[in-house]
This record gives sequence, structure tokens and C-alpha cells, in this order.
Amino acid sequence: MLRNREIQRLLAILLLISGLGFILAALFVSILAAFFVFVFSILLISCMLVFTKWRYREIEKLSGYLQEISSGNFYLDIRDNHEGELSILKSHIYKVTKMLSEHGALLQEDKAKLTNAISDISHQLKTPLTSMMVMADLLRDARLTDEKRAEFTRNLQIQLERLEWLVSSLLKLSKIDAGTITFKKEKVMVGALIQAAVEPLLVPMDIKMQSLSVQGEEQAAFIGDFNWTAEALINIIKNCVEHTADGGEISIRYAENALFTEINISDNGKGIAKGDLPYIFKRFYKGKNASDDSVGIGLAMAHSIITSQQGDIEVQSQPDAGTLFQIKFFKQVI
Repeated sequence: MLRNREIQRLLAILLLISGLGFILAALFVSILAAFFVFVFSILLISCMLVFTKWRYREIEKLSGYLQEISSGNFYLDIRDNHEGELSILKSHIYKVTKMLSEHGALLQEDKAKLTNAISDISHQLKTPLTSMMVMADLLRDARLTDEKRAEFTRNLQIQLERLEWLVSSLLKLSKIDAGTITFKKEKVMVGALIQAAVEPLLVPMDIKMQSLSVQGEEQAAFIGDFNWTAEALINIIKNCVEHTADGGEISIRYAENALFTEINISDNGKGIAKGDLPYIFKRFYKGKNASDDSVGIGLAMAHSIITSQQGDIEVQSQPDAGTLFQIKFFKQVI
């Protein structure tokens, strides 16, 4: 403590003042008064040194606490119930420590999610790439018939299209997760939205001879992003088309009330197993009834798009009895 220049200067000033007080008291009052000035000066300086030493011990404890934090120990608690600037400082340090601990936990969680995501993406990309490599090797065979060559070329084109869709979907998901997408806040008419979402799927529905029923209020609308919401609905309706048998039915109902705008999409397909329902919107999750070509991205992306726009999506299903997706876009309260 005494090696601190500030303390040395303070102590020198106090001794100088005490010395001047002793001399002035001896010259103008009396030797006895000078003696009392000297004694009280020594007592005051001693009290100051004791108090300063105590503060230095407390600051040293805080330094040790901060060193523990820097080494990754966020579980120490230095708060006390006393008043004073040191107690306030301890409380502030504790709050910052808790915040750092929470941020560290979130970073670890994000790191684990990123590791899992990279593993899942690598697995999803490996299948079409392996298939394309095999077909490319087969196409090199000069003895290959024209019929087989056309078949392998067609399969290669299918795998390329699947790979393009997978990469595009992963890019969209990463942008949503990173918050780099700014969703528009404009009035979206539900009727036009559903028409835009259904149009790309009319051919697959026609091939499977599925019927489509759309009913709703003409003026139903909500505040959101037309294109991104259409992307979400396309993935949901596509899921219904894929899991509904030939000749099945797909129904879309929509309405608006004072609290939210609701869109219900249902089918009479094979449904979703009860054990799969809690994970249906989880990325890369494939349920028991999922097709071999399923990747597990479409519903995850639809969930991310809808929830990013003041929305909510729920699913109800029974095996062999169909599936119902309930989408709600809540009104913004001002």
C-alpha cells in the first residue's frame, strides 16, 4: 500500500499539515496545545492508513474475483448487503459476471447447434453427391446403351435439382437465423397469398389426382411479407401433397378476427405419428412416415418464416386420418 505514489503523496501532505499545525500551535498558543495537535494528527493519520489498508484488501479481493472470472469461473458471489461505493461496485461486477455467464452459455449452445447443423448438412449433401459420382462413372462407360445413358442422365439431373434446392433452402434458413433478412410489413391479402402458394403445386396435385378446396373471407388480410409468407405456405402445402395418397383432398380455410388472421391447411393423408409431433418443425427431422427423398427442411423453414412475423404455427394429426396446420398472424398492438 505504501508503495503507491498516491498514498505517499497523501501521507506527505498530511504530515506537512500536521507539522505546520504543531509549529503554529507551539508559537502562538502553547507547548501543551502543540502536543495535543501532534497527538490528534497522529491519530487521524493512523485512522486514514487503517481505512486505506482495509479498502486495499477489499480491492485486492475484487482483483482476485476478476482473475477467477477471466479463468472461466462465473459462479462466485461477492454481493453484500452493506451501503457504500465498494458494495455498489461489487453488485455491478456480479451483474456483469452473470451476464457474461449467460452469454457464455448461449455461445456454447450456439456452437453445439452449429456443429450439429454442419454435421446434418454434410450428411444431406453426401447422399446426392455420392449418387452423382456413381452415375458420372457409369456414364463414362463407352459400352453403355443409349437407353441406360438417358436414364442415368435423367437421374443425374434429378439429383442436381435436389442439390440446388437443398443449398438454396439452407441459405434461406441461415439468413433467417442470422437476422439478415428484413421482412416487409405490408398488407397481405390472404386470398392472393394462397393463390400464389398453390400455383407451383398444381401440377403435382394434378398428377396425383388430388382435389383442392379453398374457402375464406374475401377481405381477410394481415401485416407481413407476401413473398416470404408464400414461401412458407408452399412448403406446408407441398408437405400435404407428398403425404396424401392419389385422389386425396387438401383443404385451405382462412379468416380474420380482431386478434389474428388464421390460415388452416389440412389433408386426409396418412398423418403424423404422435411421437413425431413435438419435433415436426425441427430442422432435418424426418418422421416415421417421411418419404425417402425427404430432407426435413421445408417445415423448419416455414416455422422460422412465420414466427419471425408475429405469427404462430401448430400442427394436429392422427395416423391415417390426416393433418391440420393452424397458422395465426397476430395483430400488432400499438
